Amino acid sequence: MSITSLALSLVFVIIPLILTAYLKLGLTKDILIATVRSIIQLIAVGYILTFVFEGQNAIYIILMIMLMIGAASQNIVKKGKGIPYITWIIILALVVVEVFSMTTLVVCNIIPFTPQYVIPISGMIIGNTMVLSLLFLNKFKSEVNQNDEIIELILSFGGTPEDAIKHSLKSAIKTSMIPTIEAQKTMGLVQLPGMMSGLIIGGGDPLEAVMYQLLILFLILNTAAVASVLVGYLSYRHLFNARMQFIGIREDAK
Repeated sequence: MSITSLALSLVFVIIPLILTAYLKLGLTKDILIATVRSIIQLIAVGYILTFVFEGQNAIYIILMIMLMIGAASQNIVKKGKGIPYITWIIILALVVVEVFSMTTLVVCNIIPFTPQYVIPISGMIIGNTMVLSLLFLNKFKSEVNQNDEIIELILSFGGTPEDAIKHSLKSAIKTSMIPTIEAQKTMGLVQLPGMMSGLIIGGGDPLEAVMYQLLILFLILNTAAVASVLVGYLSYRHLFNARMQFIGIREDAK
């Protein structure tokens, strides 16, 4: 694709700008910021990846993954404000999901440990972990705040913190997993996923593209389960003190 073609594609940005301005949705500034940031960030990443791919050095791969984890964790932590130690919980969840997934792929010889494979797939894993963690935290905080009296009632009758929080926790985990499961049910019929489409556009064999896309789908399903459960079961314990009293979600917590 040429620079001219890319510039012409900005028409797909202009139309939403016109619609939001006409309907007075208040999203004009956000769309402009998102567009400019995406252009700058992707161009910067393009140059960085060119350097990393040419270097073929494991250290560069690890540094790139650490950068992605750092950026993702900062975005998630904002949504988890009020839950003690949420920063470390999120970082741990991202690291565990990434290390487990990539170790399995490399050790089982599913993909080689090269930048061309590891970095794009890591980006998909970390990106989906970020989105699913955001969904989980949003639902979990809502559930806890709505059911605080029930939680305290269960504790007053001798229930454990896990008994008291179980309903809210499971509801949040289920909510964060449903979009991934539902999307997989219609994959290939309603939409052709990103990796598969990219390989086909790049001239790859459609069947090989399907196999790579299935790999990503399986990874994302694993991410949906592991990330939600990890963040959930590591988070809820900090909503109770040493005497098993419910302290709730404190917006001033770090």
